[in-house]
Amino acid sequence: MKVCVTGAAGFLGSHLCDRLLSEGHAVTGIDNYLTGFPKNLAQAKENPNFTLLKHDVEQPMSGEFDLVYHLASPASPPMYQKDPIATARINFLGTLNALELARRSNARFLLASTSETYGDPKVHPQPETYAGNVNQTGPRACYDEGKRIAETLAYDFARQYGLETRVVRIFNTFGPRMHPEDGRVVTSFVYRALRGEDLTVFGDGSQTRSFCYFSDLIEGLVRMMNATSVNGPVNLGNPEEITIAELAQLIVEMTNSGSKLTFKPLPQDDPRQRKPDITKAKAVLGWEPQVTMREGLQRTIETMSAQPEAQLLKIRA
Repeated sequence: MKVCVTGAAGFLGSHLCDRLLSEGHAVTGIDNYLTGFPKNLAQAKENPNFTLLKHDVEQPMSGEFDLVYHLASPASPPMYQKDPIATARINFLGTLNALELARRSNARFLLASTSETYGDPKVHPQPETYAGNVNQTGPRACYDEGKRIAETLAYDFARQYGLETRVVRIFNTFGPRMHPEDGRVVTSFVYRALRGEDLTVFGDGSQTRSFCYFSDLIEGLVRMMNATSVNGPVNLGNPEEITIAELAQLIVEMTNSGSKLTFKPLPQDDPRQRKPDITKAKAVLGWEPQVTMREGLQRTIETMSAQPEAQLLKIRA
């Protein structure tokens, strides 16, 4: 099949390209390197079935495809809060353009949405039926509301044009190619622990998250796209829950580091708890994580330990 992946040079986008190429698809990756890195596509570029287009998804896209995976968007809080207007614009215009691309091709469309659509949830764990608790005027709203309008567009294209759409809500995911300085907690903690630096925990560390290893998440994306019929969004994540303080201490222990924990005030609207209800993913996709959080952490530590310090910090390769 002919497949388009937006956000192809990102953490998940690049792994998705590798997976699709391994299955024999002709893959066109689109990225403008706002938060993605060319180096992430080194493996994909060796495959003759891969085409890379440097393009901003805020501008219309062209091509004929069977499948469109739309992943393009800043995803870490420091990145999307750095230019909140751009983040909101990318999620609205970028999604609109990706949907138009799919409509012109009569392609099946998958939107990579986020657990951030649940905001600071009052329901735990979070099922897809939960409408969320989002502060639409807060500093995280550019991303939270950006993804919510992206979901709205996807389902309106389905209703108005009959477009086959899929929406996945991705919970915290980690693994190779996630940059250690992008502000996401697992790689940030691992990187600092390997260097013997203090690990910064926000708040008292009692807030919880659930971390999914990238290979499980990619499997979920592919199953969702290939599913014959799926009604409504589907959560993808690992329901194994841990506090941030426990995560920090676990990483210190697993890296045999002398790092200590330091604490700073909790940012505004930072969710107090986050855990996916994956009942629907199990029933509809036959999907659930196969890699435990600890196993994923061990693989991540081994990968990052093998990289020279200069490589860890190299932003543009």
